[in-house]
Amino acid sequence: MPISLVTRIRGRSWLCKIQQYQLLTLAFRTIRTRSMKLEGQERIDSLKPLQSTGWTEVEGRDAIYKEFLFKNFNQAFGFMSRVALQAEKMDHHPEWFNVYNKVQITLSTHDCGGLSEKDVKLADFIEKVASFS
Repeated sequence: MPISLVTRIRGRSWLCKIQQYQLLTLAFRTIRTRSMKLEGQERIDSLKPLQSTGWTEVEGRDAIYKEFLFKNFNQAFGFMSRVALQAEKMDHHPEWFNVYNKVQITLSTHDCGGLSEKDVKLADFIEKVASFS
């Protein structure tokens, strides 16, 4: 526990101290897990490998996009299922559209209003899954 936190809660009842500690812990987790928008050189470095695999930046939005084609609907749906399971684990969900063997995916992090490391990680996972489909 940080010293400043101990100093602030010294003199209060134990129940109050525990409640305050729980609130601060929750706030810290929220701040730590909140996505930060990719900017500057970090953005360029993060997007370069994805662009080499066909991901493009969406005009008028801070997002990336790619279209995937499969042999049939069964393969496309299997791909989407694997991506959906991973996205749920990451608490990050793609915008996508599917017709028969085509899956179009747009990634952007709504928390920060643009591209974040979450998008890059999910796009990397999507590339791996697509290569096995």
